[in-house]
Amino acid sequence: MAMSTPRTPTISRPHTPSVLSPRGSYTNLSAALEASTPGSSTPALRDEKERMRAEAEVREALLRAADGAEKAKKEESAMPAGSPVWPILSYCMASIMMTVVNKFVVSGHQFTMTFLLLTIQSAVCVACVWTVKRIGLISFRDFDMNDAKTWFPVSSLLVAVIYTGSKSLQFLSIPVYTIFKNLTIILIAYGEVLWFGGSVTGLTLVSFFLMVGSSVIAAWSDISSTLARLSAGVAVIDPISGADVPLPTGVIGKLNAGYMWMFINCIASAAYVLFMRKRIKVTGFKDWDSMFYNNLLSIPVLLIASLIVEDWGSASFARNFPEVGRTFLLSAIAFSGAVAVFISYSTAWCVRTCGSTTYSMVGALNKLPVAASGILFFGDPANMGNVSAIAVGGVAGVVYAVAKTNQAKIEKARQGRNPDSKA
Repeated sequence: MAMSTPRTPTISRPHTPSVLSPRGSYTNLSAALEASTPGSSTPALRDEKERMRAEAEVREALLRAADGAEKAKKEESAMPAGSPVWPILSYCMASIMMTVVNKFVVSGHQFTMTFLLLTIQSAVCVACVWTVKRIGLISFRDFDMNDAKTWFPVSSLLVAVIYTGSKSLQFLSIPVYTIFKNLTIILIAYGEVLWFGGSVTGLTLVSFFLMVGSSVIAAWSDISSTLARLSAGVAVIDPISGADVPLPTGVIGKLNAGYMWMFINCIASAAYVLFMRKRIKVTGFKDWDSMFYNNLLSIPVLLIASLIVEDWGSASFARNFPEVGRTFLLSAIAFSGAVAVFISYSTAWCVRTCGSTTYSMVGALNKLPVAASGILFFGDPANMGNVSAIAVGGVAGVVYAVAKTNQAKIEKARQGRNPDSKA
């Protein structure tokens, strides 16, 4: 009996399914070979190929977008440092033009209804930009209640600046008022340090004090005359109501009242400019948006202030809007409202582009060409005080420009060492 050879049991391996791994590679080589054969691809494999092709296209699109953003960033960083020149020049021209127009409107008239004048100007300004928007020449946001609530403090502060400034001028002369007004620049500069991470260099402070010194030189002759007038107890005219206001008893009391209103005006002025810049960042407003909301929301506040503070009696109207030339005066006020479009737009542009401090410094320097034109063309006295004040103010502007240029170079060098850091 022949012995049978023991059979070796065969071990069957389970068939590996021809599917794709998460990385898209085949787990079965034979299936890969079959899939590579033309006409043998299954619907599942075709779908997978389409998915991979779509992902590749998305990756390419993202890479192109990233390259475009990087290119735009490099172009933006390569922009010349003199780009803020245009908003500064626009603000200067608009401010001078607005000063001349307002001077023309109220010149020769006993005009005391300041709030009413500003209400009319704001209304005309809003009507102008809304009409231009409807034509399609400009675009800005439609009215939104949330944006209005966010921007309303700015408009309210503007009214506070106007009112406290008028009350300050009731007790202080214009040159003394200008001294404290220029001190507001320092408040704004350190407000930017607290709110926006800015910095104040030593040279910048020198320019501030030179500007204040320019105001002191211009006011030196008026300070003594103001003290003499106050000590004599001469009444002054309220710039709002037009009535004679009896001054408080004693020179100290009179000065304290003026300084109190001036202190409030400085705080309100600094808060107005800083809040405007802050709200522009929060709301993402463009320049036309800021201009539209600022004027629109100012209308009810200015009108209420006019009704409360100003005299709406028939005698006051007859004095402010005399029957002779009334039509011409109203037309001039309407024209001044159209001019206010440019000052409102350039203000928002300058604050957004150059910052609150530069905007305030430009506003102070802007008084120098006005003073010089008064000497050259309108017969103002060209004494040592006036000429020296203009010269010192010009030096202050040059020092401030040098300080800002040096600061920009330092910031650029710092960003070059730390490309990821933000200015």
